[in-house]
Amino acid sequence: MYIVRRWSVRNARLLEATYDAFERFLVAMHPLWNAIGYSRLERPVAAVEKWVKSFFFDCQMCGQCSLSSTGMSCPMNCPKQLRNGPCGGVRANGNCEVKPEMRCVWVEAWEGSRRMKNGDAIHSVQAAVDFSLAGRSYWLVTARERYEQQHALKETRA
Repeated sequence: MYIVRRWSVRNARLLEATYDAFERFLVAMHPLWNAIGYSRLERPVAAVEKWVKSFFFDCQMCGQCSLSSTGMSCPMNCPKQLRNGPCGGVRANGNCEVKPEMRCVWVEAWEGSRRMKNGDAIHSVQAAVDFSLAGRSYWLVTARERYEQQHALKETRA
Protein backbone atom coordinates (compact mmCIF):
# COMPACT_ATOMS: atom_id res chain seq x y z
CA MET A 1 0.00 0.00 0.00
CA TYR A 2 2.96 2.32 0.54
CA ILE A 3 3.52 2.43 -3.23
CA VAL A 4 -0.10 3.45 -3.84
CA ARG A 5 0.12 6.06 -1.07
CA ARG A 6 3.17 7.59 -2.78
CA TRP A 7 1.31 7.49 -6.14
CA SER A 8 -1.61 9.35 -4.56
CA VAL A 9 0.66 12.17 -3.42
CA ARG A 10 2.27 12.41 -6.86
CA ASN A 11 -1.22 12.60 -8.40
CA ALA A 12 -2.73 14.90 -5.79
CA ARG A 13 -4.19 17.29 -8.38
CA LEU A 14 -6.09 14.48 -10.14
CA LEU A 15 -7.37 13.10 -6.84
CA GLU A 16 -8.37 16.58 -5.68
CA ALA A 17 -10.46 17.08 -8.83
CA THR A 18 -11.96 13.61 -8.50
CA TYR A 19 -12.91 14.21 -4.88
CA ASP A 20 -14.39 17.63 -5.68
CA ALA A 21 -16.71 15.99 -8.22
CA PHE A 22 -17.53 13.19 -5.78
CA GLU A 23 -18.27 15.72 -3.04
CA ARG A 24 -20.70 17.58 -5.33
CA PHE A 25 -22.46 14.26 -5.95
CA LEU A 26 -22.66 13.54 -2.22
CA VAL A 27 -24.10 16.99 -1.51
CA ALA A 28 -26.63 16.67 -4.35
CA MET A 29 -27.76 13.37 -2.84
CA HIS A 30 -28.37 14.96 0.59
CA PRO A 31 -32.18 14.77 0.32
CA LEU A 32 -31.92 11.02 -0.27
CA TRP A 33 -29.35 10.54 2.50
CA ASN A 34 -31.56 12.56 4.83
CA ALA A 35 -34.67 10.53 3.91
CA ILE A 36 -32.84 7.24 4.52
CA GLY A 37 -31.22 8.61 7.64
CA TYR A 38 -27.57 9.44 8.07
CA SER A 39 -27.31 7.12 11.06
CA ARG A 40 -28.52 4.18 8.96
CA LEU A 41 -26.01 4.99 6.24
CA GLU A 42 -23.07 5.39 8.60
CA ARG A 43 -21.97 1.76 8.73
CA PRO A 44 -22.13 0.84 5.01
CA VAL A 45 -20.72 4.17 3.81
CA ALA A 46 -17.92 4.04 6.39
CA ALA A 47 -17.04 0.53 5.17
CA VAL A 48 -16.76 1.69 1.55
CA GLU A 49 -14.89 4.83 2.59
CA LYS A 50 -12.46 2.77 4.64
CA TRP A 51 -11.72 0.47 1.73
CA VAL A 52 -11.20 3.31 -0.77
CA LYS A 53 -9.14 5.51 1.54
CA SER A 54 -7.12 2.59 2.89
CA PHE A 55 -6.16 1.58 -0.63
CA PHE A 56 -5.20 5.04 -1.87
CA PHE A 57 -3.91 6.76 1.27
CA ASP A 58 -3.33 4.11 3.98
CA CYS A 59 -6.12 5.96 5.76
CA GLN A 60 -6.56 5.29 9.47
CA MET A 61 -10.26 6.40 9.46
CA CYS A 62 -9.78 9.05 12.12
CA GLY A 63 -13.14 10.60 11.18
CA GLN A 64 -11.54 14.01 10.62
CA CYS A 65 -10.06 13.72 7.17
CA SER A 66 -7.52 16.34 6.18
CA LEU A 67 -6.33 14.83 2.89
CA SER A 68 -7.53 17.83 0.90
CA SER A 69 -5.30 20.12 2.95
CA THR A 70 -2.31 17.82 3.32
CA GLY A 71 -1.46 17.07 -0.29
CA MET A 72 -3.35 13.74 -0.21
CA SER A 73 -0.92 12.48 2.44
CA CYS A 74 -2.73 11.21 5.54
CA PRO A 75 -1.07 12.72 8.63
CA MET A 76 -2.28 9.77 10.70
CA ASN A 77 0.40 7.71 8.92
CA CYS A 78 3.00 9.68 10.84
CA PRO A 79 4.33 7.38 13.57
CA LYS A 80 3.84 10.27 15.99
CA GLN A 81 0.43 11.14 14.44
CA LEU A 82 1.36 14.79 14.05
CA ARG A 83 -1.38 16.78 12.33
CA ASN A 84 0.35 20.12 11.75
CA GLY A 85 3.74 19.51 10.27
CA PRO A 86 6.90 17.51 10.76
CA CYS A 87 8.42 16.82 14.15
CA GLY A 88 11.87 18.19 13.49
CA GLY A 89 13.38 14.73 13.28
CA VAL A 90 13.11 14.53 9.52
CA ARG A 91 16.35 13.16 8.12
CA ALA A 92 18.34 15.00 5.46
CA ASN A 93 16.99 12.63 2.80
CA GLY A 94 13.37 13.43 3.77
CA ASN A 95 12.78 10.17 5.61
CA CYS A 96 11.19 9.68 9.02
CA GLU A 97 13.32 9.48 12.16
CA VAL A 98 11.09 6.76 13.66
CA LYS A 99 10.78 4.67 10.47
CA PRO A 100 13.94 5.46 8.47
CA GLU A 101 12.75 3.42 5.47
CA MET A 102 9.65 5.66 5.12
CA ARG A 103 9.48 9.16 3.67
CA CYS A 104 8.23 11.70 6.20
CA VAL A 105 4.46 12.04 5.84
CA TRP A 106 4.85 15.81 6.01
CA VAL A 107 7.54 15.97 3.34
CA GLU A 108 5.09 14.05 1.16
CA ALA A 109 2.24 16.37 2.21
CA TRP A 110 4.21 19.45 1.23
CA GLU A 111 5.11 18.00 -2.16
CA GLY A 112 1.53 16.89 -2.78
CA SER A 113 0.08 20.24 -1.76
CA ARG A 114 2.31 22.03 -4.30
CA ARG A 115 0.57 19.98 -7.01
CA MET A 116 -2.95 20.82 -5.85
CA LYS A 117 -5.18 23.68 -6.94
CA ASN A 118 -5.95 24.49 -3.30
CA GLY A 119 -2.47 23.64 -2.08
CA ASP A 120 -2.26 26.61 0.27
CA ALA A 121 -4.68 24.79 2.57
CA ILE A 122 -1.64 23.02 4.03
CA HIS A 123 -1.02 26.24 5.99
CA SER A 124 -4.30 25.78 7.88
CA VAL A 125 -3.91 24.57 11.45
CA GLN A 126 -5.60 21.21 11.98
CA ALA A 127 -7.55 20.58 15.16
CA ALA A 128 -6.32 17.89 17.53
CA VAL A 129 -7.67 14.43 16.79
CA ASP A 130 -10.97 13.61 18.47
CA PHE A 131 -10.58 9.85 18.86
CA SER A 132 -14.32 9.44 19.53
CA LEU A 133 -14.87 10.02 15.78
CA ALA A 134 -12.54 7.19 14.70
CA GLY A 135 -14.15 4.82 12.22
CA ARG A 136 -16.92 7.28 11.27
CA SER A 137 -17.60 8.36 7.71
CA TYR A 138 -16.14 11.74 6.92
CA TRP A 139 -17.92 11.63 3.55
CA LEU A 140 -21.33 11.76 5.24
CA VAL A 141 -20.22 14.54 7.57
CA THR A 142 -19.01 16.54 4.59
CA ALA A 143 -22.20 15.94 2.59
CA ARG A 144 -24.37 17.18 5.43
CA GLU A 145 -22.18 20.18 6.29
CA ARG A 146 -21.77 21.36 2.67
CA TYR A 147 -25.50 21.01 2.01
CA GLU A 148 -26.33 23.02 5.12
CA GLN A 149 -23.76 25.69 4.17
CA GLN A 150 -25.19 25.98 0.66
CA HIS A 151 -28.76 26.07 1.98
CA ALA A 152 -27.88 28.77 4.54
CA LEU A 153 -26.16 30.82 1.82
CA LYS A 154 -29.27 30.62 -0.39
CA GLU A 155 -31.47 31.79 2.49
CA THR A 156 -29.28 34.81 3.19
CA ARG A 157 -29.40 35.81 -0.48
CA ALA A 158 -33.19 35.53 -0.63
